[in-house]
Amino acid sequence: MNAPTPGFIGKSVERREDLRFLTGRGQYTDDITLPGQTHGVFLRSPHAHAVITGIDTTEAAKAPGVLGIFTGEHFKAVGGLPCGWLINNIDGTPMKEPRHPILAGLAGGKVRYVGDRVALVVAESVDQAKAAAALIAVDYQPLPAIVDPATVAMVGASVHDEAPDNQCYRWSIGDADGTDAAIRGAAHVTRLAFRNNRLIPNAIEPRAANASYNAAADEYTLYVANQNPHVERLLMCAFVLGIPEHKMRVIAPDVGGGFGSKIFLYGEETALVWASRHIGRPIKWTAERAEAFLSDAHGRDHVTTAELAMDKDGRFLALRVNTTANLGAYLSTFSSAVPTILYATLLAGQYATPRIHCTVKAVFTTTAPVDAYRGAGRPEATYVVERLVETAARDMGIDPAEIRRRNFIRSFPYATPVGLTYDTGDYEATLNRALELADVEGFAARRAASAAKGLKRGLGYSAYIEACGIAPSSVAGALGARAGLFEAGEVRVHPTGKVTIFTGSHSHGQGHETTFAQVVADKLGIPMDDVSIEHGDTAKVLFGMGTYGSRSLAVGGTAIVKAVDKVIAKGRKIAAHLMEASDADVIFEGGQFKVAGTDKAVPFAQVSLTAYVPHNFPHDKLEPGLNENAFYDPSNFTYPAGTYICEVEVDPATGVVRIERMTACDDFGNVVNPMIVEGQVHGGLAQGIGQALLEQAVYDTDSGQLLTGSYMDYAMPRADDLPSFTVETAKGTPCTHNPLGVKGCGEAGAIGSPPAVINAICDALGVRDIAMPATPYTVWKAARAAA
Repeated sequence: MNAPTPGFIGKSVERREDLRFLTGRGQYTDDITLPGQTHGVFLRSPHAHAVITGIDTTEAAKAPGVLGIFTGEHFKAVGGLPCGWLINNIDGTPMKEPRHPILAGLAGGKVRYVGDRVALVVAESVDQAKAAAALIAVDYQPLPAIVDPATVAMVGASVHDEAPDNQCYRWSIGDADGTDAAIRGAAHVTRLAFRNNRLIPNAIEPRAANASYNAAADEYTLYVANQNPHVERLLMCAFVLGIPEHKMRVIAPDVGGGFGSKIFLYGEETALVWASRHIGRPIKWTAERAEAFLSDAHGRDHVTTAELAMDKDGRFLALRVNTTANLGAYLSTFSSAVPTILYATLLAGQYATPRIHCTVKAVFTTTAPVDAYRGAGRPEATYVVERLVETAARDMGIDPAEIRRRNFIRSFPYATPVGLTYDTGDYEATLNRALELADVEGFAARRAASAAKGLKRGLGYSAYIEACGIAPSSVAGALGARAGLFEAGEVRVHPTGKVTIFTGSHSHGQGHETTFAQVVADKLGIPMDDVSIEHGDTAKVLFGMGTYGSRSLAVGGTAIVKAVDKVIAKGRKIAAHLMEASDADVIFEGGQFKVAGTDKAVPFAQVSLTAYVPHNFPHDKLEPGLNENAFYDPSNFTYPAGTYICEVEVDPATGVVRIERMTACDDFGNVVNPMIVEGQVHGGLAQGIGQALLEQAVYDTDSGQLLTGSYMDYAMPRADDLPSFTVETAKGTPCTHNPLGVKGCGEAGAIGSPPAVINAICDALGVRDIAMPATPYTVWKAARAAA
């Protein structure tokens, strides 16, 4: 494939959007105040599991400023929240799919986690709504809490009547018989059992929504902190409220981070849209941080046993994995796909393991719903594979880098035993470069220096791969997706040659306004300042599936490129008329249309102006204007990969772990903006290290109460927890099936870093395993046991 043309692509252009953010001029959902603005507050369940025997809103309705109180009675005729991905059981039967009620508050209704929505109070102010919510009398009959996915069958209670054993589905992939046989005949089998700890997303901007109804036009408008406004509209209109889609406008303005938690359709904004018609005024709700801890979709929470079989030389023969995945109380929008399609299909990692089999049991518990969180299944898969590989190396006395080299995939395309086909890669190149950057040769001296101080030093590796782009639709559909996973782009060229791009991808920190402008300016040979990017508004943008799964540039960017190609193709015809040449002889380069082999040329701006002056070109053959759109549905995922090496120093007396070095070498294919890519990796590393050392959502096993419901209890990584990262994007292997040759980069840091950190701690202490998060207490106990 051709390399990108020189110009803006590959340049570290400063982010254009940062000026408004750094000067306080960003506009988030909570910043929007509409005429006649009212405010909503949700009454939430204090119980993890209970039947509502009665609810009385009489006194609350009399409270000052109250405009309306809505309970589950109002939503009896409304469907619950849908799941966007159907997973079938091993026997072919569909998964259990109980809908999540918009509001649970009605006699005979049931709440299924602490924070479940019971009622909505709408008042003139937030304080008035809060005061009224406190006056609602709800009678609960508590039921047993079920919080541990490993013991759901032992509790003797069911979260849903539809799933009496609390099992949503039991699913598998791979060759079970072949895997079992290979493990029985192997020279060595490494076995591990571990949990992938539950996480709370904690985007800097909490979820928010502001819904209004225009009675004159019979139309709704919803401002919402969301990663995919078209999907939000589609699900809410078609599957819940029954609103005609063309009567609903969804606007996602500036969004302060999402990490997956703002992909999903939630009941809060759904209730606000419905209530706005009945109140006749706009209703705003912004989650408080404590509310976000309880009600945002959480991430991870797997319990896994895994076995890696090898021959006597450490070559992999088979991998067998059994995972129990906690879905929480309800299926969220993509939750069923995370522990299956996005997890088990990545268990090959970077290795040519001939036989793999994975069984996943997904269970309901009385906890907040669990769904995609930065990486979504890929971090869990990488953790399984890379913890096993590192432990196997130490079991067999093989250098961790060497055992990886012996097993790397070296020929592409490569069809894995779990359903994916990697198009390209060079895993040894990123490993070798990471070894250099991490100065592994000097590690022995650094370890000796630590030992002289009574400290222990360890080195851990992680060679990750991920499937990005979350497409193609044909594959996703065959695997249960209930929607297409394409992307759309529109290029609107104005008469003066300025360009507006409309993209279905949504930016909430990724830098789309910069990188998409770089791509378009590079293709058209015009200044970046002549290109503006519009996104996040269903009334402006053609359509779009949104931003998640590191798909923006590979899928959304390609849709834009295809639309630009159509603009250039039409421009060649107009330029041919202006230069009295055949359009077959017209080429476009450097912002000019030229007749090949001559000095005839016309600039892009002249052609764009001519397009809007029909008598200057053959309008009987061409329509006026220069506006094109395109949809793009990839033929495959993209497969970024890399090697991360972590070096830690551990104080065995206190259990404190200090990350001394963190090295990341990634293959992202072609890179449009190296600075933005590095920033994405930095952020992912911080989140991955947070999971490895600090973060864990904990529920009380008896009451089901969230014990880590604030920053006093849920430990987020801080600047002094992190080292100065060494990050390098290798001279990559370009993706073979998109014109930019790009792969995803947004989730890599969170995928590759947790096993590297844990492997380093295990190496330092000389232990086979240590649980995440490796808190000082956990490490101190492990150090004492090892001693």
